[in-house]
Amino acid sequence: MAGNSDPLTPRAKIAVTAGKAVAAASRAAGRGSGSVIGGRVALKLDPDLLARLAQHLDVTLVSATNGKTTTTRLIAEALRAAGPVVSNALGANMPAGITSALAGGSDARFGVIEVDEKYLAGVARDTDPKCIALLNLSRDQLDRAAETRMLAENWREGLAGSKAVIVANADDPLVVWAASSSPNVIWVAAGQMWKDDAWSCPSCGGVMQRPGDDWFCGECGFRRPTPSWALSGDHVLDPHGSAWPIHLQLPGRANKANATSSAAVAAVFGVPPQVALERMYQVQAVAGRYDVVQFQGRDLRLLLAKNPAGWLETFSLIDPPPAPVILSVNARGADGTDTSWLWDVDYTRLTGHPIFVLGDRKLDLAVRLEVANQQFQVCDTVDQAVQLCPPGRVEVIANYTAFQDLRRRVGN
Repeated sequence: MAGNSDPLTPRAKIAVTAGKAVAAASRAAGRGSGSVIGGRVALKLDPDLLARLAQHLDVTLVSATNGKTTTTRLIAEALRAAGPVVSNALGANMPAGITSALAGGSDARFGVIEVDEKYLAGVARDTDPKCIALLNLSRDQLDRAAETRMLAENWREGLAGSKAVIVANADDPLVVWAASSSPNVIWVAAGQMWKDDAWSCPSCGGVMQRPGDDWFCGECGFRRPTPSWALSGDHVLDPHGSAWPIHLQLPGRANKANATSSAAVAAVFGVPPQVALERMYQVQAVAGRYDVVQFQGRDLRLLLAKNPAGWLETFSLIDPPPAPVILSVNARGADGTDTSWLWDVDYTRLTGHPIFVLGDRKLDLAVRLEVANQQFQVCDTVDQAVQLCPPGRVEVIANYTAFQDLRRRVGN
């Protein structure tokens, strides 16, 4: 653990106080949690504040296209077995939101921080992490994040020579290439359902060979490393070959993969897999995701999916046909304004489900479903969609801001 450093400088204290005041004013005005605006103000007053707040913490950073928020929650829960934790649990994952979160955790020993993929290298520089978890990279917010190989290159350069222990998914070639510049990597076999962003070798551009669960480049020899941790069915296999049962309240294979990476991170801090995995059972929902809420006499299960990889994982979670499915898609700033990714999602997996379509971009989605030969109805509101649904539990899948809109309406 980092030794307890000097208290914050007077300037840093003023910055923290001002940030908290602005955040409180923002909440009082009903404009959300205030963490981002509070962090921005604090960083304006002291540009080194993030580094100062992190200096007394053992920091873990978590970055990925999918699963960051959930994995951050699981790691934070596991590390509480070893001491107090501060974390940006609500997902504000750029420097301002991270600064805000750390400002609230003066007695913490561990900082568990979700970081937006584009900001990982900079936040790693500021926070001197002991551990960095890299889960996956796939196409997302194409108007903002550019293409995945550029992000992988950004990670690779930013993490080169890092003193941190990198816990990385051995099944994602882009993650492996990004992590390979680091001297200290723990490889985890966490799986990869979505493969369409990794058919060309990130190292040389050659065609990737993908027999079974393995992968390698036939041209330059870049290949899947041997993992020391692995997800096997409902168990985590540790480096000693012991199998530990995964007990989660969160559904699906993707969350078992998140738990496997989280157990590997916890072990870096001396928390044994059994203890880590037992603590992860406490996590029921993550910022409303997976919650089941009652609305108009129905049970609505709220699922977040914001890119093709996420939709693929989410389709594997939903109840079988004829369970009704509501789909809602927006394209506001936080979602990415480019909806061309809809064409990469395999909507034929919804065959047999009654489908109801909402959101700012409901017509984009309707065209996509029409081409996929799906039966659907376009609705103006979630109220209308729920009224049209046949009886039974309703699966609601939405991208980022559409999910927030739905939560406000259905009272979650």
